[in-house]
Amino acid sequence: MTATPVRTRRLSKRRVALALVVVAGLVAGGVFWARSAVQETVADTGLSPWFAGYVDVTNTPSHAFEANRKDSGKNVVLSFIVAAEGDGCTPSWGGYYSMDEAASVLDLDRRIARLEQQGGEAVISFGGLSNDELAVTCTDVDDLAAAYQSVIDRYDLSTIDLDLEASGLEASTLERRAEAIAKVQADAAEDGKPLAVWLTLPVAPTGLTKAGTDAVASFLTADVDLAGVNVMTMDYGDDARGDLSMLEAATEALESTHRQLGILYEQADVDLTDATLWTKLGATPMIGQNDVRSEVFSLDDATALNAWATEKGMTRLSMWSANRDATCGSSYADTSRVSNACSGVDQGDLFFGDLLATDFTGGPAANSATVTESEDVPADETDDPETSPYQIWSEDSTYLTGTKVVWHRNVYEAKWWTRGDDPDDAVLDEWETPWEYIGPVLPGETPIPVPTIAPGTYPEWDGTGVYEAGTRVLFEGIAFEAKWWSQGDSPGASSTEPDNSPWLPLTEAQILEVNRAG
Repeated sequence: MTATPVRTRRLSKRRVALALVVVAGLVAGGVFWARSAVQETVADTGLSPWFAGYVDVTNTPSHAFEANRKDSGKNVVLSFIVAAEGDGCTPSWGGYYSMDEAASVLDLDRRIARLEQQGGEAVISFGGLSNDELAVTCTDVDDLAAAYQSVIDRYDLSTIDLDLEASGLEASTLERRAEAIAKVQADAAEDGKPLAVWLTLPVAPTGLTKAGTDAVASFLTADVDLAGVNVMTMDYGDDARGDLSMLEAATEALESTHRQLGILYEQADVDLTDATLWTKLGATPMIGQNDVRSEVFSLDDATALNAWATEKGMTRLSMWSANRDATCGSSYADTSRVSNACSGVDQGDLFFGDLLATDFTGGPAANSATVTESEDVPADETDDPETSPYQIWSEDSTYLTGTKVVWHRNVYEAKWWTRGDDPDDAVLDEWETPWEYIGPVLPGETPIPVPTIAPGTYPEWDGTGVYEAGTRVLFEGIAFEAKWWSQGDSPGASSTEPDNSPWLPLTEAQILEVNRAG
């Protein structure tokens, strides 16, 4: 940090559960009701939402995390443990200090003890963008497990964080890391000291990369009980973020990861409800100026993200980093250039940590004994044409770009021409499906009239026929108009290749005009 289609069981139930809670809340008396209902759901799990800012241990000037008197600073994620230079199975702090050297030079052990005296907790993060995460250089699983264990024992940890980026996400590292962590976690359980394991991964508004989903899958395959997946909602890049604000990009990234996480657990034969999946998600924004010049995460973004995460029932928020949670001094002229010691925005008397920590007042250790178990997930709902705003999806029907359908009480919109593609097929990446999920069918909705062309209005398209510009035909019940002379060009290709196709589907306005002319 600095910053192949898969077809399994349908996921519409996961996508809609909390959305229906929110809708019900609005109907029953406002957002407060919905937020309270979600908080009760979190409480029912026995989980305690917590906030902990990352602290770059080796950064200069040193951040005095142990002297923080504010509740938002009571928990910290100390980063990063990486492989020592020249000794790939030996842990070090940032490649600069062994654990003994950190105790001597940085007084780290004593500072952690002081933090704990004040009721705080330290989580240790392995990896990061720079240097090598231990699994990259330590190729023997037993030696790797011993390396992780030495850090856990040294700092008496209940929770660890694996920040996997760059080389840490290479396929060659995934299996041995997962096997080593599985061994460490199993040994901890036998000793009566359960260990919570979080994966911290890069994300885009479309969700985790394939390397990220492979990382999660490797841990589930190795039977690691993941506490959750913490996504780095930062540094998207202009192409990935597009016109989205930083808040919109963060919430879209979390929604997308939530969907992917549900699929990954299904593939591991573990059924989890929407609510449980939200408890397994965390977010780490880069406060203030991001490494991408055009990306600035504001104080308002922090407030809104906290409210959104609370409503969803998430159990972890972090930030990169506590070192940076301050306004830059007057001597720091170019605030668009990222500083390791200030945020690059005018914070006044506010702190990002305080805003992000609202209602996240628990601690990591309280959740470390939680065991993930398969749950009873409600079956898909049956669609009723009388209460559906759009047509109910049919496997035998053809849908053009922009067509909306209802399937399992959810609304979807076709991204391109499609036929036979189930709207809620479980695909890890949204580009694999021709359908975009819009949202749930709302209470009280009725069919929205959609103008149609009566059979026989125009002749059926004939592959041997010759068509001049302006000629209209019917193809699988849909009316098309020829843009230029053609023969043998199927109108069905107009959506997948609109520029090259001689056919254009009639708009709703044109269809209404035809029907009125009657």
